[in-house]
Amino acid sequence: MSHRTRASSEPELTFSDREQRDLAIAWVTLSVAFALIFAPVHRGEAVGLFLTMVVLSLVTVGVAFLLHEIAHKVVAVEFGQVAEFRADYQMLFLALMGALVGFLFAAPGAVYHRGRITQRENGLISLAGPVTNLLLALLFLPLMVFPTYLGTIGQMGVGINIVLAAFNMIPFGPLDGKSVLEWHKGVFALVFVPSVLLAAIIIFYVGLF
Repeated sequence: MSHRTRASSEPELTFSDREQRDLAIAWVTLSVAFALIFAPVHRGEAVGLFLTMVVLSLVTVGVAFLLHEIAHKVVAVEFGQVAEFRADYQMLFLALMGALVGFLFAAPGAVYHRGRITQRENGLISLAGPVTNLLLALLFLPLMVFPTYLGTIGQMGVGINIVLAAFNMIPFGPLDGKSVLEWHKGVFALVFVPSVLLAAIIIFYVGLF
């Protein structure tokens, strides 16, 4: 997710200490939350399996989240914005608590950007995250043909990135889809429709989750 705030100038693509800390904490917390969903150690799953899922989630969920947010930041900076990611610690706590009962709602934070900007530029900044996830899904796809952990990484990477893209393209509240729809209905439909269809196939028919 990305959010726009007040004006500034002379932006640079740098990562402050706080931003690096927030990204790292959100990355690890989301990965643990997903591991609790896939291998609920608190419900009797083996500790070894849970730790394996944490590692796999760091590579899949973590990369999906991290590059989604960095994509927002990179495009915002290209358009002259000052942009930084800020973790939402309340939502990260809720993600962990929800995972313990078998439900996960992941809204770990957002890239906040400020500066003079057009509606088109704001739409493109918002679009950058979901499009990055769709491209990542394509990169993970070939791994699905391999056995053991490579295949699992491929399966998780494809599923998580497509679902994340579809979720963020919902045109509601602070989600990316709202800004994209306000900018260009055609571009919104071009990304939203296939993302939602693929996510539905993954969840209800393929059963990647």
